[in-house]
Amino acid sequence: MRKSMIWGAAGLAAVLLPTMAHAASPAFDVERATRAYLDLLQGPARAKSDAYFEGGYWLTLWGTLASVVTYLIMLATGMAARFRDITERLIKRRWLQPAIFAVPFTIAGALIILPWTIYTGFFRERQYGLMNQGFGAWLGEQAIGVGVGIVVNMILFAVMFAVIRRFPRRWWLLGAAAMTGFVLIAALVAPLFIMPLFNKYTEMPAGPLRDRIVAVAAANHIPADHIYVSDASKQSKRISANVSGLGPTIRITLNDNLLNRTGPDEVVAVMGHEMGHYVLNHVQKAILAFAVIFLVVFFLIARIAPALVARYPRWGVRDVADPAAAAIFMLLASVAGLILTPVQNTLVRVQESEADAFGLDAAREPDGFAKVAMRLSEYRKIEPGPAEEALFFDHPSGATRVRMSMQWKKDHVPGATMIKPDVKFDQ
Repeated sequence: MRKSMIWGAAGLAAVLLPTMAHAASPAFDVERATRAYLDLLQGPARAKSDAYFEGGYWLTLWGTLASVVTYLIMLATGMAARFRDITERLIKRRWLQPAIFAVPFTIAGALIILPWTIYTGFFRERQYGLMNQGFGAWLGEQAIGVGVGIVVNMILFAVMFAVIRRFPRRWWLLGAAAMTGFVLIAALVAPLFIMPLFNKYTEMPAGPLRDRIVAVAAANHIPADHIYVSDASKQSKRISANVSGLGPTIRITLNDNLLNRTGPDEVVAVMGHEMGHYVLNHVQKAILAFAVIFLVVFFLIARIAPALVARYPRWGVRDVADPAAAAIFMLLASVAGLILTPVQNTLVRVQESEADAFGLDAAREPDGFAKVAMRLSEYRKIEPGPAEEALFFDHPSGATRVRMSMQWKKDHVPGATMIKPDVKFDQ
């Protein structure tokens, strides 16, 4: 972690000042200050960033196709039906059969799509210089992920097929409610039981930087008894922080890349942003928004799935209450996810923009936030077109964030002046 003593009494006093607007600095040119940052990313580094992110547009499509092919293989070969038959021979309790079916179903699905997972999750990340792990360590974490997926699907399948059997006409409505409840529980337990399977979480060490973050939190009435640091550098060079959990398990976490690769002003700016998610109840609001999405998707699946069962009897799926129908549900959900990608991106991007605004008011570090936005351009296209940003970005673009930061600086910092930003990028 970088250590600095620049956060003295003056710095703390600035944090504790109320976030009131000052008269705008007329001499400060927002567009010129913004361009000074954006022009830092030039030549090969910019081409690399654009290529990585734009390639992700196609990966969204190809990833959906890979999922569709995976489930079609499981249906067309009768694999899903055979898993069901084996389960029924082994387990006589009908309510338990979907849970047991989920075990081979999840493993088979992961193996079929494994070549695509290896390319997108390992080789492509290594190609663009973002991967720190060796293949063995990466593959081990994928295996852990499959294990988690088995447990999750066992619970999910048991609940969903019980709902379908009990309410054959309105199962989509109760199924969407059950899925929302499932997400609530997952959000509650993930920080305690799932995230530690992949990373080690430790308390941020005491020192001037932690004191500054605690001061920002206190000024905004945010509990900051615990600030966690994850060892994400063992996996990737990406800088990140997040708010996770729900209710008593909500926590703010930053990764060690953020501490090691940025300055104190950038860390405080990012933490102000993450505190915005907490204060604005974004986790709860996101779950409510996705509850509506679940309702729409489940309604469509309830209309389309029976038609597919009737049209393709060779798949061996008896009806929608048959656990083998999970392959049909997952196939349709994959297609729905692709279609709804712009909607989901917009929901997340709006929250991120709100947290950006909160973080600028809370941390009062516009240049720190602008520098972080530039660092994120290592893997996010810095200047997309308006339609491109609306369709494909689940966070505001770097250009949007830098411009917001410079406008905040003009509006809130008396006598604001341009700085000469210094952010280095890999070629």
